[in-house]
Amino acid sequence: MGEIILKPYPKQVEFFKSAKRYVAFGGARGGGKSFAARTKMILLALNYSGIQILLLRRTLKELRGNHIIPLLQTLQGVADFKSQEKEFAFPNSSRITLGYCQAETDVLQYQGQAYDVIFMEEATQFTEFQFQSLTESNRSSGMCKDKFLPRMYFTCNPGGVGHTWVKRLFVDRDYKNSEKSSDYDFIRSYVYDNKFIMENSPDYVRTLENLPEDRRKAMLDGDWDIFAGQYFSEFRRDIHVIEPFAIPDTWNKFFVLDYGLDMLAAYWVAIDTQGNAYCYKELYESNLVISAAAKRIKEVEGDDKIYQRYAPSDLYNRRQDTGKSAIDIFNENKLYFHKASNDRVQGWYNLKEWLKPIKTRDEQTGEEKITARLKITSNCTNLIRTLPQLQHDEKKPNDVGDLIHELSHGPDALRYLLGDRPPRSELPIPDDDDDDEDDVYSESSYYD
Repeated sequence: MGEIILKPYPKQVEFFKSAKRYVAFGGARGGGKSFAARTKMILLALNYSGIQILLLRRTLKELRGNHIIPLLQTLQGVADFKSQEKEFAFPNSSRITLGYCQAETDVLQYQGQAYDVIFMEEATQFTEFQFQSLTESNRSSGMCKDKFLPRMYFTCNPGGVGHTWVKRLFVDRDYKNSEKSSDYDFIRSYVYDNKFIMENSPDYVRTLENLPEDRRKAMLDGDWDIFAGQYFSEFRRDIHVIEPFAIPDTWNKFFVLDYGLDMLAAYWVAIDTQGNAYCYKELYESNLVISAAAKRIKEVEGDDKIYQRYAPSDLYNRRQDTGKSAIDIFNENKLYFHKASNDRVQGWYNLKEWLKPIKTRDEQTGEEKITARLKITSNCTNLIRTLPQLQHDEKKPNDVGDLIHELSHGPDALRYLLGDRPPRSELPIPDDDDDDEDDVYSESSYYD
């Protein structure tokens, strides 16, 4: 048998040792993900006789370049490769099977099969349907001669069709139904953790450092709020998310909703005297008939005095069986609305203007700072979660895509209110520099 010499770095060792049910590794470019996945597979195959392992990439080309060729080199004299089956067979009856799922339904070929361990390489390139389908095959194979609990391992970067489900489970740690937080482990690894790249490919590190800001934050810093195809690339938690505060009585308060049985997404938004918007309260619940939704709105609203309420135009459509619209029933429950504009693209454009980071000047210190016309208080958790995850529609790039409908409820509601009212424009900060085109007056100097 050949000899395998491993020289992992600390984050990879942490990944090798993790025995959680679901373990993700990476989160940025250059973190040594593929090496870690291959090495973890080999260690498992050597240490657990008869263990059945499946490794998947999205395409055959990726599978061949990233894993088949390196594994052939590493496992020469250690395991036999069966090219037709794309399997490595070990003397202890362990087996590593390599596959790909280019079409979404390709994953169905693994239904009815059992794998003690499944690796999803570049997991954000897989759909949630593919992930869920694979969990059905991640069970004891009955061939492992040692005690071993089934597990799944993931490597990942921000972005891709699977960004949302990976982010929910491993970054936001937002668990549903019988999912348990104790089952999930995310080991973040960055290019600076990778000693081999730092010593042998310094130009690659500089390439990542010199990417455009949005791309750099995702690929170098591992920022999961920024990714390729993101519609609201303006969103920044450090700029747009603030802690809740008491809304002054002098500010106008608005209410807006997006309603359906699948989800009631409702928001309370205050506009200050300088034209800035603060989304300060959220109601996000499903399976509420209209009368129950109205009751919940009043409960959450409390004593707030609402200046105006807005609802989408589809709620004004009358049902043939009753002759009533959703708005009619809300009216019967003492909630009265203005009809919001349904110009989607212009609404999204205006919302981007509200989110656009702008320079202003601190009134007390005179120092420049970055702010935005729209702020969201931290208790509006679902809006903060979904807004940055919206992506461009592939067929209509000026519009928001609806691949994952649940992500659109909160942003749609916000669009109904702010999408029809663009924010006040900014004016340049007067100073000695003529080239600071993006500078703006502080709000107080503009409105004094």
